[in-house]
Amino acid sequence: MYSLVNILPANATTSEPVFSIIHTQENSNQWTGIENRLRSVGVKYCVISLDSVRSAADWGDRPVLFLPNVENLTPGQAIALEEWMRKGGRLIASGSVGSSSPSGVRQLLQTLLGGYWAFSLDSPQKLQPSSSKNWESQDNLSGTVRGGVVIPNTLNSQAAAVWNTKDNSAAVLTTERSTLFGWRWGVDAASGAEIDTAWLKAALNRHLKKFSIFINKVPEASSNCSTSVAAASSRERGREGEWESGRNSSTSSTSPSPHPPISPSPTPPLPHSSTSPTPPQPRPLPSNTFLRSDEAIDQLEHRVRLDVIPNSNAPISRSEAIALQQQLENLIGRVESAHLAAAAYNGNSVSVKAQETQFASTKSGAPPVVSTEKALVQAREVVKNLQQLIAQKKYAQARSTWLMAKASLWQQFPVDRRLAQPEIRAIWLDRGTIVRAGSDRGLAQIFDRLAQAGINTVFFETVNSGYTIYPSQVAPQQNPLIRGWDPLAAAVKLAHARGMELHAWVWTFAAGNQRHNQILNTNPNYPGPVLAAHPDWAGYDHRGKMIPLGQGKPFFDPANPQVRQYLLRLYEEIVTRYQVDGLQLDYIRYPFQDPGAGRSYGYGQAARAQFQELTGVDPMKISPKQGELWRKWTEFRTERVNSFVAEVSQHLRAKRPNLILSAAVFPLPEQERIQKIQQHWEVWARQGDIDLIIPMTYAQDTLRFERLAQPWIASTKLGSTLLIPGIRLLALPTVGAFDQIQLVRDLPISGYALFAADNFNNDLQKVFSRTQGREQGTQQQPIPLRQPFAAAAARYNALLREWKFVSQNDQLRLPGTTMSEFNAQAEVLQSALNNLAAEPNASKLLAARATLVRFQFQFRIWMRLQAAENPYQVKAWENRLGAIERLLRYGERTAQH
Repeated sequence: MYSLVNILPANATTSEPVFSIIHTQENSNQWTGIENRLRSVGVKYCVISLDSVRSAADWGDRPVLFLPNVENLTPGQAIALEEWMRKGGRLIASGSVGSSSPSGVRQLLQTLLGGYWAFSLDSPQKLQPSSSKNWESQDNLSGTVRGGVVIPNTLNSQAAAVWNTKDNSAAVLTTERSTLFGWRWGVDAASGAEIDTAWLKAALNRHLKKFSIFINKVPEASSNCSTSVAAASSRERGREGEWESGRNSSTSSTSPSPHPPISPSPTPPLPHSSTSPTPPQPRPLPSNTFLRSDEAIDQLEHRVRLDVIPNSNAPISRSEAIALQQQLENLIGRVESAHLAAAAYNGNSVSVKAQETQFASTKSGAPPVVSTEKALVQAREVVKNLQQLIAQKKYAQARSTWLMAKASLWQQFPVDRRLAQPEIRAIWLDRGTIVRAGSDRGLAQIFDRLAQAGINTVFFETVNSGYTIYPSQVAPQQNPLIRGWDPLAAAVKLAHARGMELHAWVWTFAAGNQRHNQILNTNPNYPGPVLAAHPDWAGYDHRGKMIPLGQGKPFFDPANPQVRQYLLRLYEEIVTRYQVDGLQLDYIRYPFQDPGAGRSYGYGQAARAQFQELTGVDPMKISPKQGELWRKWTEFRTERVNSFVAEVSQHLRAKRPNLILSAAVFPLPEQERIQKIQQHWEVWARQGDIDLIIPMTYAQDTLRFERLAQPWIASTKLGSTLLIPGIRLLALPTVGAFDQIQLVRDLPISGYALFAADNFNNDLQKVFSRTQGREQGTQQQPIPLRQPFAAAAARYNALLREWKFVSQNDQLRLPGTTMSEFNAQAEVLQSALNNLAAEPNASKLLAARATLVRFQFQFRIWMRLQAAENPYQVKAWENRLGAIERLLRYGERTAQH
């Protein structure tokens, strides 16, 4: 290993150039600042004109390539860059790289860099490096910079630095092969010379030490290199003048200034031409942008709102404009993806005429139904012209055309044909719906509707507000709304008779509910039957209140050993007395708190005594200002939840080895969640205590849903535990629910969960029955939770049908030799997965996983031309391969139970 800083003394130069830097018309007026900083780095470099790049060799043979503020690359240049990097080259880039390029180029650059520049920050922010062993120690990596938020979109992307903003958004992204600076490097108005130089040195050190000798060459690349530190000034200044005079006649009669005027904002103004390039490509695989929330699940959705109000002429910011454009482009991708799945399954054309099936919930005033092909063309025209309308300040017109395009596209989903692959299709069957059913017969009608709609997993509300839905010998009281009936026993039989899984859904630490008290006409402050009998089991807030201010539920004290023993006995009764397929833990947390505002919870008798025994301090006497003590108090409470989940897992699986454990959790950022509700579900997943995590990503449109779900879908912290997002049906249009589900199907996950049966209306029933309902005379699809290997094979076979369909319609952009290789390897993988599904064993699993990894590696290479034309669909295919990989890992884990 070699370090550039360790090898070279300050301001020394090497005998040969060690990296190449790209000069283009876009950064020519920044070149003086760029050049001054390059001198400070103290090593030779090559300057390559972007105009001269036609092939991979033209990027040069130096091991590292730097693209400073280069926003426009051609498809050929981007493909050549990918090939150059595949041969061993490493890439450093800065600013909104590729943002003015065609959509396929933007998508490819996002893959190469592991992310993209999303939007500019409104003001300069403090740049703070993250601690990482991959970075050499450097001074001047912190400082105030005017830049933008960079968003990771691959699993191996890491934030090497963050902005000092509320959400600590990423400022520098790194992968093994790349580094992306979230500001315009070399521009004085964006950053100082010292911080620019320090970061470039750090990036060079990091990438160069990957080579056995730091000036190793990239094989088969050009060795042309005529510009170095000593010669760069005169030569590049000459080029700069030539290019400036060619671009702008108003400057042709004057010499370029050594310090040309620079806009105070690092973001260029919005383009004014209808042919102007579009903002960065939408991301089929959601990025790791963590969104904050307040203290209620409803507030989660509020924090990620992107309301588009008709006829409003309020200004649209650059970030809003990008979001609008991305949302519409992604919707186009989802419509096309759904049609492809339906066509491949049913064997008819991708392009179809107007939908015969209309959504009853479509509002009046929607555009007339047109053919899918025409709607897609019109929507792409809106995407193309949206930036121009905003630049011309025609905000009302921009919103109007956007809304019309979205409404038209929403009518184009193929809701009259089957298109679904094997997946987890879960629904929460809530207490209210169970009570209204009133009998086995009434409950059977509900299960009939769910089964017809293709639902295969039911989370049946079994413990709510301290009451059980069944007559219990452990709990003090069955729900008073249920008399002389055992709904749980009926539900298990009804579900199994229809090939469905039945999981008992239990409230864990929430012990009562003021809203339920109103239904029972009971004292609003009644704590529920368990706490009424054992008040010393309760938790309290810092004021000594059992129910926190502004909330409606008292909670058990998770530190109380009697509480834990009671709950374990109750859950054992459920899983041994009834043949439920799983147990779902809800309210597996403390109540919401805001320590910074003086609102905290967890001061039960047992918790206070145990913490005082550990630390010598009563937690009631400490505050968040006492940093170390408060950290220990937070860790103490979090560990009480974690250890209980582990106890439940160990205890119940000893009784029922095949029992599936799941948890409904909050999609808050990890550290915020620990501080506010002490729910650290990443630990449960990594340890294998939970089989399925369901973040409650409830939102009223697909963009909000995506922004809530995206961090967890891409998370690498869950081990082999599966994750499916929750979709709330309340007030959600039928087509909106279908749109969110289509997004799920294009992501690397294996299903969804609907909240709740109370809102499962007739419109949804009809659409689901046609698109995912069970077909008569066909074999039931495997449920991924129960048959992961069979589901993986079936999902891959669905992918094969799509590839075959696209190929037969001459829409698969693969050369003849590549097509033969692709088909051959696809068949090898199909055989490996089918063999594993037919007879699972360790050797077949190992073979299937190895074959899949090889296929995934080659897939991106095979599909690079296809990705330039249709990046969304290629990414969706990659995501579905990723979902298969996760199913194999999950199957390996569950086979050991």
